[in-house]
Amino acid sequence: MAAVPPRPARRRPRPGSLERPVNGRLYRGTWLIVGLPLLLLAFSVARPQPLPAPAIPPTFDGRAAASLATALSLSYPDRFPGSVGALQAAAWYREQLAPYGLSTHTEPFTAVVPGLGRLHFENLVTRVPGRSAQTIVVMAHRDDDGTGPGANANASGTAALIELARIYSIPRPRSTARLTPAHTLLFVSTDGGAFGALGAAQFAAHAPERGDVVAVVDLEAIAGSGRPRLAINGDIPRTPSGTLLETAASRIAKQAGQGPARPSVLRQLIDLGFPYNLQEQAPFISREIPAVTLTTSGDAPVPAASDTPNRLDVTRLGQVGRAAQDFLGTLDQGLEFAQGTSSYVYVGSRVIRGWAVELVLIAMLLPFLAAAVDLFARCRRRRIDIAPALRSYRSRLGFWVWVAGIFELFALIGLWPGGADRPLAPTSHAARHWPIAGTLLLVVLAVAGWLVARDRLLPRRDVDVEETLAGHTAALLCLGAVALLVVATNPFALVFLLPSLHAWLWLPNVRARSPWLRTCVVLVGFLGPALVLGSFAFRYHLGWHAPWYVLELRALGYVPFAVVPITVAWLAGSAQLVALTAGRYAPYPDQHERPRLGPARRVLKRAVLASRRSRASRVKRQALEG
Repeated sequence: MAAVPPRPARRRPRPGSLERPVNGRLYRGTWLIVGLPLLLLAFSVARPQPLPAPAIPPTFDGRAAASLATALSLSYPDRFPGSVGALQAAAWYREQLAPYGLSTHTEPFTAVVPGLGRLHFENLVTRVPGRSAQTIVVMAHRDDDGTGPGANANASGTAALIELARIYSIPRPRSTARLTPAHTLLFVSTDGGAFGALGAAQFAAHAPERGDVVAVVDLEAIAGSGRPRLAINGDIPRTPSGTLLETAASRIAKQAGQGPARPSVLRQLIDLGFPYNLQEQAPFISREIPAVTLTTSGDAPVPAASDTPNRLDVTRLGQVGRAAQDFLGTLDQGLEFAQGTSSYVYVGSRVIRGWAVELVLIAMLLPFLAAAVDLFARCRRRRIDIAPALRSYRSRLGFWVWVAGIFELFALIGLWPGGADRPLAPTSHAARHWPIAGTLLLVVLAVAGWLVARDRLLPRRDVDVEETLAGHTAALLCLGAVALLVVATNPFALVFLLPSLHAWLWLPNVRARSPWLRTCVVLVGFLGPALVLGSFAFRYHLGWHAPWYVLELRALGYVPFAVVPITVAWLAGSAQLVALTAGRYAPYPDQHERPRLGPARRVLKRAVLASRRSRASRVKRQALEG
């Protein structure tokens, strides 16, 4: 039997060849540069110290607060803004403070709530003058969504607000002595808190007292059985000072026996990269005013229907209430040491400065940028023309600009639910139901735009290796430009972009490998957007409604317009790389390869000819009938 000749060894393509054009050595070597920002990050780690506790121990009465929360939730279970129950709850609030010599004035306002129209709201403000005009605000929202009593969210916070205000009151029947604070204190019962912190946003933007506010303490759902938590995120990538946060944490630990729950590093980066928060501290942080929310609930709002008085945890209410009083007293005696806002990431009991995190994220761009520019230089040395590939990217960009433009136009003319530029409640109808008419019209117009754009993108001949490499290079260079735009707007958002950059960089090297490997590389690049949508889907219990909710945030103006062109440019680049991976890519055709008329003109010509034929047949039929 003849011997079977040995199978020839498979030769690995040479680095720098058309099969392996990405310079892996340069890419790996550039990662060494990231070591310097990491070293700076290590030196930026700090451990903020809490301010000393006040001399007077807290006297907050948890049982009295629980009785108030029960009375409010049972007497006025429907506190939907503008309703009879809301007006009665406001009167009830004033009555609780009137016997203690505390006058409360009303600050009414109106706002449009998505899906509900224009509603009437009123903030109730109680002022306790201090030795300084600088003002500390203690607030809690009074309303609910009307579907249940809202005992914990937020009758408990309102009850605690009343109890804290009484501490600084004049008990007329007993004494005329007053605990005079060093700072002026404002106890604010806001309205519209269940609909995106509308009352807090109104106060921060338009209240007569807003100019003197130097710190804010918010009380939200503080009678739950969960571990206390601090909400510190704003509508911009900022947080209150580390000293303020550590002071609040130490006061909670003193009363509850353990410190507040802290989010993971990844969750903190997501919140800095995509600033979003439903709590009432957010509008103040956006105005550089340090603010923090004390709560026992999670990120998602507590369902009002199941939020009944029998589920109130009186012990927890007392603990958080005493912690809030202790925290307020601490700020009153040493606020100058805890003012200002910044950005940082908490790791255990230490903080990493935000500028150091940004520097590391920017440095992580360098390996990609170096390899992408080197790839472009290799194309130039091989005299590979990437202009057709850039024009192909331009056509894809035009399609996504068309889709984004239609979406923005629909928002202007009111096809999407409109309202104040605040985050809508995740449990609301507008957050969970796509407008059918607007969505269908958007899909139809998007398909029409794609039919026009695809005429220049469909492959009409075999695409050679050099043209494919040019397509990859053009897309990667455009993604690099997108990354620089992200750095200019919010460097923390690079956490969503870096997976696509570093994964898709290797698509030119794996284009001859198995389809499964190429598909996995493409999917890894979509990890960044998946983090955003997954955060809304799971943290706020939106599920499959998360994509629409994010789009609605843009339609309301909560997400800034700068995000739109960045997203559109990224989508165009990702679409070109997906087409390359699927084998459906074609460079933009030369003049002799495309029809004399463009796709839009051809469609118009067909419509005109069809109209003429129809008119001619109608005239002929009329002539025969005559």
